[in-house]
Amino acid sequence: MLLFGLMTLNAFAFNDRPVTFQQLPQKAQQFINTHFKGVEFLSATVDDDYEVYLANGTKVEFTLQGEWKEVKCPGSAVPTAIVPAAITKYVKAQFPNSIIVKIDKKYGGYDVELNNDMELKFDKNGKFLSYDD
Repeated sequence: MLLFGLMTLNAFAFNDRPVTFQQLPQKAQQFINTHFKGVEFLSATVDDDYEVYLANGTKVEFTLQGEWKEVKCPGSAVPTAIVPAAITKYVKAQFPNSIIVKIDKKYGGYDVELNNDMELKFDKNGKFLSYDD
């Protein structure tokens, strides 16, 4: 029974299916073309959501409808156009020497990670809520 359970779990854990750029939802394609123009598309997979990998190390997660969920840009700033203005303003005021390298859109708000490993939580209007552990 244990072996069967592990095999079943393994089958579900690795259901990510490779997709091409053209197979991404139109909204996801537009998002990448707008905010990462000129950055080479490397690969993408789909399961419960789409995960897209770009040549500069960026990873973007999209819902199945093509709405962005998470943008992670190791070593560079997340495009400011996707960060709510209130969050950008707060980060610039409180952490003037830091940049946003990751943003997660969550139900009711955003989680942001800075290049100094500081993690911040904001509500849906960009109001600072707390530091994340």
